[in-house]
Amino acid sequence: MINRVVLFVLDSVGIGALPDAEKFGDVGVNTLGNIAKSTDDFKIPNLKKMGIGNIEGVDAIEATEKPIAAFGRSLEASNGKDTTTGHWEIAGLYIEQPFKTYPDGFPKHIIDEFEKKTGRKVLCNKPASGTVVLDELGEEHVRTGNPIVYTSADSVFQIAAHEEVIPLEELYNMCQIAREMLMGEDQVARVIARSFVGTPGNYQRTSNRRDYSIKPYDKTVLDFAKEAGLEVKAVGKIVDIYDGEGITEDVHTKDNMDGVDQTIKYLKESFEGILFTNLVDFDAKYGHRRDVAGYRKALEEVDARLPEIMSSMKASDLLIILADHGNDPAYIGSDHTREYIPILIYGEQVKAGANIGTRKTFADVAATVSDILNIPATPYGMSFKSEIL
Repeated sequence: MINRVVLFVLDSVGIGALPDAEKFGDVGVNTLGNIAKSTDDFKIPNLKKMGIGNIEGVDAIEATEKPIAAFGRSLEASNGKDTTTGHWEIAGLYIEQPFKTYPDGFPKHIIDEFEKKTGRKVLCNKPASGTVVLDELGEEHVRTGNPIVYTSADSVFQIAAHEEVIPLEELYNMCQIAREMLMGEDQVARVIARSFVGTPGNYQRTSNRRDYSIKPYDKTVLDFAKEAGLEVKAVGKIVDIYDGEGITEDVHTKDNMDGVDQTIKYLKESFEGILFTNLVDFDAKYGHRRDVAGYRKALEEVDARLPEIMSSMKASDLLIILADHGNDPAYIGSDHTREYIPILIYGEQVKAGANIGTRKTFADVAATVSDILNIPATPYGMSFKSEIL
């Protein structure tokens, strides 16, 4: 019997373009494949043992003869390639109408209202890379005290501020103001606090990021687990993505390694339910910055720690490693990429080497979790429990 499921999201580690990727401006994208092709010495032995190279379409990584995990991949059914869409679908929802984006920046009425309510003028107001925008406007921000407001191809309103210029409490309050404003016709999926420190030419974002999301439009597998009296522990930005809905306990993290540490810490506790982790560095630090070498190293670092996670698991635990979208660091631009996600399932009760094939929706993960934990299922998704246990 399985009484605890660990959902371990390698944020943005996609494994190849979806059939409709061209509609999203993504041709030939492959986050994991292009990273693997960038070097002759890609060290991810534990993911290989699990069978990541056995997944259909993962041709740049050699298959293993005897995978220690079950494996497969999934299409994204929802209309989008952003964090919220991917995670909500993993938890059993379907997003037909994509979240509103602002490719030309935010309209005057939004900026005017934001400036009036915060008492500060806005810099930037255009789609931008979070690190490039600090190089371009960091100095002016420090000189004027005006926050840097920018967006991306995602449905986001991001506010960057130097911690010595706009204190964290004020930055978070500004985000709350924007969150309350950006609903209805002007709705965005997330308002994000992007604090940074440093001096000109050496500005660095801190781990004090906060995401202010809209609430899911319906119950997710997390809600059903919580209502059934199970625990739902969230590591990293998970609690923000669901705006706290369905979460019983959460911890924010400084980086990927802290995310692994917190996951292991929770695994060593005694509880039944769901442990849901997001490792955001792949996406935020390397994917958007198109840093292939950095992304590769980050993957190698997490891979090296997988044995610690596995050895912390109980016989009644199930680990599902997956992603939420792609962010190919070898592709043009700085945006997410529309890709298949990998699914690796590990545990003492798992049929090692079982191939779950290509799933039609990330929501199959939610259906499987519901099936395993014997809780009500969301309307979307088909369980693969019988294929893996």
